[in-house]
Amino acid sequence: MCCWPLLVLWALLPCATAGDSGRTFPHRTVLDAEGKYGLSWGPRDGRLAFRLEVRTAGYVGFGFSPTGAMAAADIVVGGVAHGRPYLQDYFTNANRELKKDDQQDYHLEYAMENSTHTVIEFTRELHTCDINDKTITESTMRVIWAYHHEDVGEAGPKYHSSNRGTKSLRLLNPEKTNVLSTAIPYFDLINQDVLIPNKGTTYWCQMFKIPVFQEKHHVIKVEPMIQRGHESLVHHILLYQCSSNFNDSILDYGHECYHPNMPDAFLTCGSVIFGWAIGGEGFSYPPHVGLSLGTPLDPCYVLLEVHYDNPTYEEGLIDNSGLRLYHTTDIRKFDAGMMEAGLWVSLFHTIPPGMPEFRSEGHCTLECLKEALEAEKPSGIHVFAVLLHTHLAGRGIRLRHFRKGEEMKLLAYDDNFDFNFQEFQYLKEEQVILPGDNLITECRYNTKDRTRMTWGGLSTRNEMCLSYLLYYPRINLTRCASIPDIMEQLQFIGVKEIYRPVTTWPFIIKNPKQYKNLSFMDAMNKFKWTKKEGLSFNKFVLSLPVNVRCSKTDNAEWSIQGMTALPPVIERTYKAEPLVCASSSFSVHRNFSLKLLMCFMVLGSTLSSLHLWS
Repeated sequence: MCCWPLLVLWALLPCATAGDSGRTFPHRTVLDAEGKYGLSWGPRDGRLAFRLEVRTAGYVGFGFSPTGAMAAADIVVGGVAHGRPYLQDYFTNANRELKKDDQQDYHLEYAMENSTHTVIEFTRELHTCDINDKTITESTMRVIWAYHHEDVGEAGPKYHSSNRGTKSLRLLNPEKTNVLSTAIPYFDLINQDVLIPNKGTTYWCQMFKIPVFQEKHHVIKVEPMIQRGHESLVHHILLYQCSSNFNDSILDYGHECYHPNMPDAFLTCGSVIFGWAIGGEGFSYPPHVGLSLGTPLDPCYVLLEVHYDNPTYEEGLIDNSGLRLYHTTDIRKFDAGMMEAGLWVSLFHTIPPGMPEFRSEGHCTLECLKEALEAEKPSGIHVFAVLLHTHLAGRGIRLRHFRKGEEMKLLAYDDNFDFNFQEFQYLKEEQVILPGDNLITECRYNTKDRTRMTWGGLSTRNEMCLSYLLYYPRINLTRCASIPDIMEQLQFIGVKEIYRPVTTWPFIIKNPKQYKNLSFMDAMNKFKWTKKEGLSFNKFVLSLPVNVRCSKTDNAEWSIQGMTALPPVIERTYKAEPLVCASSSFSVHRNFSLKLLMCFMVLGSTLSSLHLWS
């Protein structure tokens, strides 16, 4: 039921006095680069409480925006004028015009001002039932901020000029309860003077040797170490476990990942053990879980993969970024594992242009989870954190969980995905995955501003649809992913035959005439995509059988792989004629799609039989 709270008048509050309110806030961040605007927040009696600490003697502004801009924003402005506190609820329309809200939903709790700073504390309901307010959810919230050296006058707040900004935050993330001692030991895995090529996307790989421990250790926290000024250049860092059968000569130099001349040793590094992405902070494991080091099952060598995003092709950039791992001999109860789920990265992940919304799904099938969990942990695994990942066209992503055909509580979701803010979501309550469950990573995209197909791939201009699940206890399952059948996708646009044997990538179409001698990518781009055709294609793709990967730590597969039909979550509505190979009259067997995929994942632009993301 919606409630309509009464406006709290400033006259009912005590005058501002120097000091602190004494209230605690579990979360804190700095919103500006100069450290002038601090934000703290946390839950309080069913509401969300905020504390703003700003280096100004004028007004401070704070709010929520759907895009991070001023249009259609929900704003609160406060300060202390002549010793009296004030707080006013505003909103902006689509033309960025500031208007006072008839329904005042921000409640002033405390205010003070001294010679340098203004401090304001206030609370708000998560959902106010006010059409001019933004509902606070577990998804990414785009916070906007501003301040001025003068207080609000009769004409309203003066223009803030350059004293403004935006930051994406997850305001309802659970509180982190474990605080590390400052004396805890750590080691760094950091690239040394990497010269970034003047191209849009670079993946740089460097192998490191884990320190030799005489007994088992647990990593309990991982922090990104991003070179100052390179916060937008370093898009993600992945840490892979590698084979232990090497000597230290492999540590001499790094190399561009997925390159024909990449050292063979890199190919043994197939299991992701940790990941960080742009906008994220350090990650602390729960008090009962740690990342194991020092036992025969643990890595001796690891591969640090750094994705550099350089869209302006800047030259001469040299980077020294990586990860810092804090560890202890105070062993926790469980060893952590990481599993990758979703769509495996491939050109066969296709999104038409001009679509205001397009949905892709990656399946972690019940057959894969049944085989792996029954062999490794029949009582199931406990998921405690999830990182959701798409690229620039991504608008939302959900990790859905099914058991015996019934949908369970969402494992994780972000309906306001921000490409520049990707971090692990701590689950409020751990969720158990049992043998025979299945997972669907569901991604929403917007390609209204694109005139050509968007493909799955490594570049940030390509797309991905991935979930990374941190769980315990660790089992021998690192990847549970799928990709829709490409041959049936091509039937949708009218393709009848392809040339066999396949000797080129992308492979070439023979029939019909309008696509003759075109690659499948060129054919998809030549098709006249309309919104109606895009919607039909979306419905069709979601019903297709999928190729499945169910991978172990050493890149071997559990026996469940190849083509599989999906459970009847979405009915199939489109039926096409069989696709015929040019060298024969028989229909293409579905396993042919899998063979093409496995071969050309190595040769094509996706390149990897390892799975990777950006």
